[in-house]
Amino acid sequence: MDNKVENKVENNSCPFTATIALIGGRWKTIIIFLLLDHTRRFGEIAARMPSISRKVLTEQLKELESDGLISRKQYKEIPPRVEYSLTELGQSLKPILTDMAAWGQEKLLDTV
Repeated sequence: MDNKVENKVENNSCPFTATIALIGGRWKTIIIFLLLDHTRRFGEIAARMPSISRKVLTEQLKELESDGLISRKQYKEIPPRVEYSLTELGQSLKPILTDMAAWGQEKLLDTV
């Protein structure tokens, strides 16, 4: 774990609070969920999240990368191509996020 991540979680004796320090907020879990089974380009992520501004998406991607949850690969092409994918740490969130999605489908969307 890098120093930035350690700083986010070191003062939390509660494991839930430590986890939320990394993935909390309005957008991070959605971004991670979009990357669970796919490597995606910035535009692909943005298209699947129409409510987020490009500036905020860029900031969230940088934070997730800095925290070791996603990786960013830039290709030396014209036009430039950048792809985002989950790291091993990010992939470890898969069971949690798929359970959350199933719960939301069953308890919230199927009842509407």
